[in-house]
Amino acid sequence: MPPKSREGSLHPPKRKQIGRRDFLKRSLKGSATAGLATVGLPAIVPSTVFGADGKTPPNDRITIACIGWGQMGPNDTMQLINSPEIQVVAVCDVDRPRALKAKKVIEDFYSAHSSYTHYQGCETSGDFREIIERDDIDAVIVATPDHWHVPIAMAAARAGKDIYCEKPLSLTVTEGRKLVDGVKRYGRVLQVGSQSRSLPTIKHACELVLNGYIGEVHTVKVGLPETPYHPVQPEMPIPEGFDYDMWLGPAPWAPYTEKRCHVEYRWILDYSDGMIADWGAHQLDIAQWGLGMQYSGPVEFEGQGTFPRNGLTTAATQFHIEMKYANGVRLLCSTSLRGGTTFEGTEGWIYASHGGAFAASDERLKKLVLKSSDKRLYGDLVAPVPKLTAHRQDFIDCVRSRRIPIAPVEVGHRSATVCHLANIAMLRGRKIRWDSQSESVLDDTIANRMLSRESRAPWDIAFI
Repeated sequence: MPPKSREGSLHPPKRKQIGRRDFLKRSLKGSATAGLATVGLPAIVPSTVFGADGKTPPNDRITIACIGWGQMGPNDTMQLINSPEIQVVAVCDVDRPRALKAKKVIEDFYSAHSSYTHYQGCETSGDFREIIERDDIDAVIVATPDHWHVPIAMAAARAGKDIYCEKPLSLTVTEGRKLVDGVKRYGRVLQVGSQSRSLPTIKHACELVLNGYIGEVHTVKVGLPETPYHPVQPEMPIPEGFDYDMWLGPAPWAPYTEKRCHVEYRWILDYSDGMIADWGAHQLDIAQWGLGMQYSGPVEFEGQGTFPRNGLTTAATQFHIEMKYANGVRLLCSTSLRGGTTFEGTEGWIYASHGGAFAASDERLKKLVLKSSDKRLYGDLVAPVPKLTAHRQDFIDCVRSRRIPIAPVEVGHRSATVCHLANIAMLRGRKIRWDSQSESVLDDTIANRMLSRESRAPWDIAFI
C-alpha cells in the first residue's frame, strides 16, 4: 500500500526532525542584503537576480536543490544554474565543509550574475529529508554515492519532486524496480545521468545500428577500465563536520577510513559494483540502446573476475563477462577489450564511446542522413544556453512538459540491471539465466537472493 502521507517516509529514530515552518523561518534569517528575500520565496525575487536575460519570471523558474556535492553534484548543478529557467535554492551534503563550499560557489555565481553583489540565498543541510520536506523546491539532483540513489530518489518522488539522478540508478535490481514503480505511481519525471544518450554522435551511431546499416548485428563488445584496488587501510578519526553514520546510511557499518568515502567508494561492493557499474552504466546503456533492448536485456550471463580478498576495495579489478540476448546476439564486456562499445554486424561495424567518439568500417556512415522511414530513438536535443548540456536541458524541458526524458527511470533501471547481473554471475562463478519480464534468475535461489540486500536500520524502508 502506498504511504498515506509524507510524514511516514524515511524518518529514522533519534534524529530531530525540522518542521517545514521552522525550516523556512530559519531560511529567512539568511536572506540576502538590500531587502532581498531568501531563495525559498522566489515570488518576491527580482527577475534580474537569476536569469541574466530576465525572460523567465521568478514565479516560473524551476527551483532545484542538489543532494550530494562530490564529483558529479557540482558538475550537474553548475550546468543547470546557467539556465534562466533554473533557480538553485539549496545544497545538501553530509560533509559540512563541502556543503559550505557549495553554498559559496552558488552564491558567488548569483552575485556575479545579478545586481546583488552579496547574494546569500542558498541554504545548506546535512540531511536530505530537510530538503525534500520543503514545499518551495520543485526538483532535486541526486548525486550521492550509489547506495543512496534509490532511497533519496524514492523519498523525493513521494514528496512530489522531480529528479535528476546520477548513474548507476541503483545498487540492486530489486530496489531499482521499486524506484521505477514509485516514480510512475507519483507521476514524477526522473532523468538518469546517462548523458551519452544526448550526444549527437552516440545517438547517430545507435540509430545506424538499429536500422541495419551494418547488417544484422551478431556481437557487441564493451571495453571498460580496470577497477582500482586499495589494500586494507587503517581506521581513522572521523573528520569534523562529516556525518559518517549518515554517509553509510543503509550500508553495513564499517570503521571510517578516508579511502572508503567520496570517489573511492565505487570500488567497494557495499556501495557500488566497481567499474562494471561506474563506466558500464554508460557503455552497456549504449549497447542496449543500439540493439533496441533498452526495455529488456540479455537472457544469459557468464563470466570471471578477479576479486580482491585482502583489501579495502572488493569489486572485481579485472573481468570478462559474456552475455546473450534472446535473439542470439552476444554481448562481451571485458577489461581486455578496446574501451567503448563496438557493434559488429554482417556488413560492417560501428564504434561509439561515452565521450562521443565515433568510428565505422565505412566512413560514409558518419555523415549518412537517415531515411524518413528509419526508426528514430529520440528527438534532436539542443542546449540553447552556453555551458548547459543537451542532457540537462532535456531534463528541464521534461519537467515543464511532463514528457518522458531521453534517459527515463525504466531505462536507467534496465541498464543498471545488466551491470548488477554481470557482477552476480561472476560472484556465483556460473552461468545464470535471466527472465527480464519477471526480473528473476531462473533455477538459482542464491542468485535471486543477490538481487536485493538488507539495509542497515533504520533505513530498511518499505517502498511499496
